[in-house]
Amino acid sequence: MISKKMEALGVKKSVIREIFEYAKKRKAEIGNENVFDYSIGNPSVPSPADVKEALLTLLMETDSVSLHGYTSAQGDLSVRTAIADYLNQTYEAGASPDYIYLTVGAAAALTISMSAILDDDKTEEIIAFAPFFPEYKVFAEKAGAKLVTVPCTEPDFQIDWQAFEHALNENTKAVIVNSPNNPTGVVLSEETIFHLSASLRRAEERFGHPIYLIADEPYRELVYGDVKVPYLTRYYDDTIVCYSFSKSLSIPGERIGYILVSPKMEHAKSVYAAVLGAGRALGFVCAPALFQFMIPHCLGKTADLSIYNQNRELLYEALTAYGFTCANPDGAFYLFMKTPEPDAYAFCEKAKKYELLLVPSDDFGFPGYVRIAYCVTTEQIKRSLPAFEALAKEYHLI
Repeated sequence: MISKKMEALGVKKSVIREIFEYAKKRKAEIGNENVFDYSIGNPSVPSPADVKEALLTLLMETDSVSLHGYTSAQGDLSVRTAIADYLNQTYEAGASPDYIYLTVGAAAALTISMSAILDDDKTEEIIAFAPFFPEYKVFAEKAGAKLVTVPCTEPDFQIDWQAFEHALNENTKAVIVNSPNNPTGVVLSEETIFHLSASLRRAEERFGHPIYLIADEPYRELVYGDVKVPYLTRYYDDTIVCYSFSKSLSIPGERIGYILVSPKMEHAKSVYAAVLGAGRALGFVCAPALFQFMIPHCLGKTADLSIYNQNRELLYEALTAYGFTCANPDGAFYLFMKTPEPDAYAFCEKAKKYELLLVPSDDFGFPGYVRIAYCVTTEQIKRSLPAFEALAKEYHLI
C-alpha cells in the first residue's frame, strides 16, 4: 500500500497553510481589501533591483547550455567561493568553498543536514527551542530522530537554561537555533550564544560524541536598529549553518540557499561528505543553476527593510496600546502576541469575525499565543487596526 505517515502529512496541511488557503477563499468571496491575512511569511517588499539586473544579464549574456545545465552536485565552485569570501569578510566565519553545499532553500538545507548527522540505527534526539517553526518536527522525524522541545523564557524568549540542561542527554545529536526567530522575531543575544556554546562543549565532553549546532538562518539580515545576530561558527566549532535567500531578497518561490559546515569541526570532512551523501539520497542533484549564478551579484543585498520596520512599529505600538501583550521583535517579520484566553484556536476563531486571520501558536510548541506575519502592505495594517481594536474590546482589554 502506501506510507500512512506520509498520507497523514499530505491530508493535514500545516496550520499556516490551512489559514493561507482559507484566506484565498475568503478574499474571493468578499474582496482582498476586506480580509486581513497575517498567516504566511511571504515577503511583500519587492526584491532589490540587483536580483532582476543579475538575472537579465545572465539570461542575455550567458549561453543557455552553461546557464541552464547541471552544476556540480554541491553547487558551482565559483558561487561557493563567492559565498565563502562574503561570509569571511562580513562575519569572520572561517568559511571555505569546500564546505559549502548549495540547496533548494532552507528546508532542503535542514533536511539534508539532519539526514547527514543522524544514524538510523540509533535512538537520537534533536533539541528545538520553543516556539519553533513547525516543520522542524517533520524534518527531524523523517531523518529518524525525536524532536525534543525546550520552552524559552517569557517575556524575553531567550533560552531556559535549567530546562535545556535537563533535556541534554547521551541521545542528543543536535540543537537547532533559529535567530531571528520564527515566530517571535526575537534575536538570541551574544550572552545567550556564549552560554549555549559553553553548555554544548561540556555536554560533548560528558557524553563523548559531537553535538551539532544547526543554525537555521533565513532571517539573518532582517534585523532592526543596532541589533546584531551572532555568527555561530565563531562561537562553537561543531556548527552547521542552513541559510536561505528567500527572505533577504524576497524570492521565496525560487528556493535557493546553502549549507555551511564549519571547517573548524573535528570531523568536518566526514560531515561534509555525509551532507553530499544525504543530498544524493534525498534526490537533490543540484540547486537551480540560474539562481546559483545570481548569488554572487546579490550577496549582502536586501529588500527594503525600512518597510518591515515601519510595519513592525505600527503594529506593535497599536496592539500594546489596545492591551495585548507581545514579544519585542528585533528581527524577522513576525509579531508573537499572547492571547487573552488560554485556547489560541478559540481566539483565532473569534478574530475571524473581524476578518483577522492569525496563526495559533500550538503547532509552534508554545500554546497561548498567535503569530502575526506583518510582511504585508502597510495599508493592510492600517485598515486592520479597527478590527484589532474591536477584538480587544470584546475581551475587555480596553
